[in-house]
Amino acid sequence: MQPAYSVILFTTASGAGYGLLCLMGLGMATGALPQDRLFGLLGLGLALALITLGLLSSTFHLGRPERAWRALSQWRSSWLSREGVLAIAVYPPAVLLGFGWVILGRTDGLTTIAGAAVAVLAPVTVYATGMIYQSLPTIRQWKQPLTAPVYVALALATGAVLLCLILAVTGIGARPAGMLASGLLVAAGALKIAYWRAIDLAPPLANPGSATGLGRFGKVHQLESPHSQANFVMREMGYAVARRHVRTLRKLVLALLFGVPILLSLLTSVLSGGAAVLAILIAAMCASIGVIVERWLFFAEASHVVINFYGGGPA
Repeated sequence: MQPAYSVILFTTASGAGYGLLCLMGLGMATGALPQDRLFGLLGLGLALALITLGLLSSTFHLGRPERAWRALSQWRSSWLSREGVLAIAVYPPAVLLGFGWVILGRTDGLTTIAGAAVAVLAPVTVYATGMIYQSLPTIRQWKQPLTAPVYVALALATGAVLLCLILAVTGIGARPAGMLASGLLVAAGALKIAYWRAIDLAPPLANPGSATGLGRFGKVHQLESPHSQANFVMREMGYAVARRHVRTLRKLVLALLFGVPILLSLLTSVLSGGAAVLAILIAAMCASIGVIVERWLFFAEASHVVINFYGGGPA
């Protein structure tokens, strides 16, 4: 599939924002995070900024953005619609959490309830995003049971790195958060490796023989191209990336998204002051680049069964 940069920005930025918001809400509801107002302002502000940036960037991929609101009515059958409804539903409790925490300085009552609400709604929203792709039966690389869990795991892991950064910047100390971030990154890395292994071993959904129904007569070859020049389907769904480039980019993802941030997150848990800030800042930068490469690969490796009719081979 042709990687859409607006969708890549949407899924990576909003994913990290939802992950950070989930951890902030959970920390407030359980009392595991410090109730410092500056920390609450920076954490919730960054989370909502990333979420809003991601949602706005997603509209650039729409042909008619002014009609996007109509998709919300199909929540009974569409994961895209459910994602939109959940994305809107996150804002009221998030704003209430921020108002209680930052403005009123309250850590009980409705503030705690709001924290618990966003801790549930944020990862569920990311899960709905992943299910948009996992529910498509025509793309083998997406129709995998690990697709949506990987989305959630990466959101929580990148959000945890941002949480460490905010704790270090505010001088509170990021020792427990550093351990949490490294643990979530290890879990997300394990899921991603399992996902790559699954799509590498999964058989094609269709080949030219099965797609045309002529396979029983022998191997089917294309005589002529269906079109004299590239069309929309060929440009969007016929995108392919060489296997040697896939291997190189996967190694880059393992290093930038998992390897370096895991080591630096662990290092942050034993450092303090400017050294801790520098370590987790580098970790956040590497994780940001790594998750963008990971999401580009997620789209670039996907092959739609329609390419069988355009000489693209099995998909």
